[in-house]
Amino acid sequence: MLRLALVPVFAVLIVAGHDVWALAVLAFSGFTDWLDGVLARRLNQVSKLGQMLDPAADRLFILVTLVCLAWRDVVPWWLLAVIVARDVMLIMLMPVLARHGYGPLEVSFAGKAGTFALLYAFPLLLLAETPGTLGAVAQVTGWAFTWWGIGLYWLAGVLYVAQTRRLVAADGPT
Repeated sequence: MLRLALVPVFAVLIVAGHDVWALAVLAFSGFTDWLDGVLARRLNQVSKLGQMLDPAADRLFILVTLVCLAWRDVVPWWLLAVIVARDVMLIMLMPVLARHGYGPLEVSFAGKAGTFALLYAFPLLLLAETPGTLGAVAQVTGWAFTWWGIGLYWLAGVLYVAQTRRLVAADGPT
């Protein structure tokens, strides 16, 4: 819930040009995401609500971050389109799954890795706005994570489509 509440805070900070604070919010959000997952597994506190909210919060943070970074010309608009297209594809699977009695698919390792790479890339791309060596290193590293994240994000999307096809085929026509 805290991560969801931080989304508009981040958006206001980035739009206002408070990059250091925006980076701090992104870093804190990433830390709380990691901590939430560790504690949920360690304390056996995994819930259906948490399994739905966690990826939703990740996607919302990715979307808002991309919109804000594109608005600031930190990243190109095509990057937003590539990420949103994958999520739209997955949203289109939900009615198919529901029609066959399935809820959202379990998050795959490729999906988690892609999300991690993207959430790691964005603060680096924002940091790349810093002049000098730090900005240059952050730009190269940030774009490396961006490309890995896009690849893994889309790989996970293709795997989700394949999994949906297998489930639907096993059920037969409705």
